[in-house]
Amino acid sequence: MQTKKLSLDVVLNIGKVISVKGRTVDVLVSKTKNASILLYEGKIIKNVSVGGYIKIGKGFTELVGKIDGEYITEDNNILNKPYKHEKEKINRVLNISLLGYFENSEFKQGLKELPLIDNECFLLTQEELDAVHNFIKRINGIPDIKLKIGRLARESGKDIEIGINSLFASHIGIFGNTGSGKSYTLAGIYYRLFQRFQGQQKFKQNAKFLLVDFNGEFSETMCITKEKRVYNLSTRKNIEDIKETDRIPLSENILLDIELLSILSNATDKTQKPYVSRMVKLFKKVHIQNQPEEYFKGILRNKAKDILRMSIKDKASSLIDYLASILMDGNISSSVTDELINTIEWNNTNKHFMPKGGISRGLSDSEIENTPLYQMIENYSFPKNKIKKIIHFFYLQLIFDLYNDKALYEHIGPAINKLKSKTGDLEKVFDFENQANNFFSDSNFIVLNLNDSNIDIKKIVPLILCRQIYSEHKIINRQNPGKYLNIVIDEAHNILSYTSERESSTWKDYRLETFEEIIKEGRKFGVFLTLASQRPSDISDTIISQLHNYFLHRLINNKDIQSIERTISYLDRVSFESLPILPTGTCIFAGLSAHVPVIIEIDEITDKSAEPMNKTIKPTDFWVD
Repeated sequence: MQTKKLSLDVVLNIGKVISVKGRTVDVLVSKTKNASILLYEGKIIKNVSVGGYIKIGKGFTELVGKIDGEYITEDNNILNKPYKHEKEKINRVLNISLLGYFENSEFKQGLKELPLIDNECFLLTQEELDAVHNFIKRINGIPDIKLKIGRLARESGKDIEIGINSLFASHIGIFGNTGSGKSYTLAGIYYRLFQRFQGQQKFKQNAKFLLVDFNGEFSETMCITKEKRVYNLSTRKNIEDIKETDRIPLSENILLDIELLSILSNATDKTQKPYVSRMVKLFKKVHIQNQPEEYFKGILRNKAKDILRMSIKDKASSLIDYLASILMDGNISSSVTDELINTIEWNNTNKHFMPKGGISRGLSDSEIENTPLYQMIENYSFPKNKIKKIIHFFYLQLIFDLYNDKALYEHIGPAINKLKSKTGDLEKVFDFENQANNFFSDSNFIVLNLNDSNIDIKKIVPLILCRQIYSEHKIINRQNPGKYLNIVIDEAHNILSYTSERESSTWKDYRLETFEEIIKEGRKFGVFLTLASQRPSDISDTIISQLHNYFLHRLINNKDIQSIERTISYLDRVSFESLPILPTGTCIFAGLSAHVPVIIEIDEITDKSAEPMNKTIKPTDFWVD
């Protein structure tokens, strides 16, 4: 056995260390090991090459490094010696980056110590290579559950398995140009996860997944798993043609967020946002009462009396219009207003309303109460549509502000009109009447199909829902730490871009702050993000740098490549330079779940119906008769 070990060392010995510069080491290759392959016991062993690994022996410590490059130098010791072959004048030198070390036959990532000059260097045995690529970690001494995702691209037959806890209890980034296999990788890893756990009752109870699908690639019945709930959101259909099951139940508390309301109404910071804040306070004041609706009607009665006793006709007429807008749910015109108050008229001499055709005096309480305007208050009820209800409070706050000379309609009106303009689209995608707001009740995997929605809804819906379920999950997780939430966003640059010019800076800051909070703090509450994008350069650097694991497919654009280089520290030089030339379906896997970056071929999804709908068409299939 000892003889075999010695002979193995002789075969695998490839040279010595000649330079140590921090974690970068230069190794002089023995002139007898310059062939591309080695033979040992009748087997072919791959010799040292860029991208491969070597082991450096330092006493009883075995350090492991990756070959980043190589160069040649001239051997001055044999220049003047006769009868030497020309190739013997060349020294082959390897550039090595240290990655870790072996301890009890197990590979450990990190630097334990640095090598010394003249330390011997060796090729790795197959067992040692397997140990380097063993990504299954132990948690409290228990091995993680394995999930096979692919195989090494440069080592045929070598499977790559990842620990489920180390991968899915992390933020994941999947990046690559269109057609590189990015969506297939996203579908593949979650397909295998559900194949492994979807039969477990605790998985259904404790794990929740929300997939934001901008292009409808994951919304087919069988894609990833058939045990999912798909909301096919549409702004192109008429409200009557949209199924109730395709509208998301939404709590009105979410809409009462001052920042969100300010964004939906395009409120300016100095004038309109304080008005929005006052409206939210009014809303909450009304709803802490025992009978909010009756309390609201009481306010309307009091304001009706105040308005009909005013001495400024134009101002009073405007306030009557706003009051009528509440009572008529926004359906108001001057003729309707005239009809509502046809029992009174304006006295230009004394500047007040008076009974129509009666004595020139101010209106009494009983006369005001007999006006159609006042009597309509008795029949008022809150709209079931929560956003329309909020607009009613906007009008009531506007009446307060204008009556007390705290605001001008010219300053406030545009914000109300902007919110009203979005009501139709919001009503098509949100169910404001359904009191149930737990859309995970039918399934633990929800897909939001936004393919048939306009751009505004594509930006608003993911933000509102992700903020809502994140806030709710934080509360739930404090009571039950075993709860898990994973938010998966395909084409994430659509909502995580920091360069978009379609929106105000307030809106941009709000959505970035929301997702940056999730990615920074979510781990503590069992909330994780999976982001897939073909334009990582468009996504906030803060978000990309906080990801734990990366699947990097082919990237060609220089800005995208520079973004990866700037924000991801796990890549070695060889892996980084491979990004523009990766074949379709091949990616670099790097991050906390992997000891070393590896280039892998993603396994095919065995059930073709579970694949995403993103295949490139073959035009000739449709051009030939």
